[in-house]
Amino acid sequence: MRIVVTGREGQVARSLVERGRLLGHEIVTLGRPQLDLAGDPQAIVTAVLAEHPDAVVSAAAYTAVDKAESEHDLAFAVNEGGARAVARAARESGAALIHLSTDYVFDGSKSSPYVESDCTAPIGSYGASKLAGERAVLAENPNCAILRTAWVYSPFGSNFVKTMLRLAGDREQVSVVADQRGNPTSALDIADGVMAVAKNLAQGDEAKHRGIFHMTAAGEASWADFATAVFAISSAAGGPSITVQPIATADYPTAARRPANSRLDCNLLERAHGVRLPEWRTSLADVVERLVQEK
Repeated sequence: MRIVVTGREGQVARSLVERGRLLGHEIVTLGRPQLDLAGDPQAIVTAVLAEHPDAVVSAAAYTAVDKAESEHDLAFAVNEGGARAVARAARESGAALIHLSTDYVFDGSKSSPYVESDCTAPIGSYGASKLAGERAVLAENPNCAILRTAWVYSPFGSNFVKTMLRLAGDREQVSVVADQRGNPTSALDIADGVMAVAKNLAQGDEAKHRGIFHMTAAGEASWADFATAVFAISSAAGGPSITVQPIATADYPTAARRPANSRLDCNLLERAHGVRLPEWRTSLADVVERLVQEK
């Protein structure tokens, strides 16, 4: 299958290149200047169509959560306008479309994991722009699957795991928020899930394969739990390790508010697509050990 992916340097894009080629897929990544999601919509459509995709993965996005509060227009230009143009390109090419979204479409006030039918209520510009993108994609191209994920990490780019390992080389203790909970999810696992969903969309015409789905790792953690696990795995692999000091969200102010509850229920994805991502600690071990060995 020829899979065209928006973005070249993002964690999911790079994971799709690695995992996709192992499975025999042809992975084509599109990024600036060839593809500018904040630019002319027709140029976006033309760039995607030129690659003759069997499936399109809309992975690129504006993801600077705090900067989005002061760059509201740019966040919406990329996450709504750019996403709409990519969806149009997929529709015009006849390709299946997978669009990646986020837990930030919810406000985090629910006491249990969110299901797809729960009311959305983003509490910041980033989440609002991603929700607008979901709606634009669904309106432009019904032959799609929107996959909401969360707390993404990988061996690539900048992410929480790599930040923790870097800090372990500079200090003896790190303070990490303990009152936000979610599902730490490897981008490598996301790539596997995306390809399975793309195959289902490309090969069939079943309504159950389309719509919005949640796709995160099994299990849950706080950010402090996540950091503690990173250091335990790193230490066992001969890498750096420091002490984690749990703190409250109020003790770590940021420009954008974060959902206290980012947990997503992924049962619908398993029922519709037969996809369930591994337990987060298992995948975390693979990534941390790889990063320690690469140092």
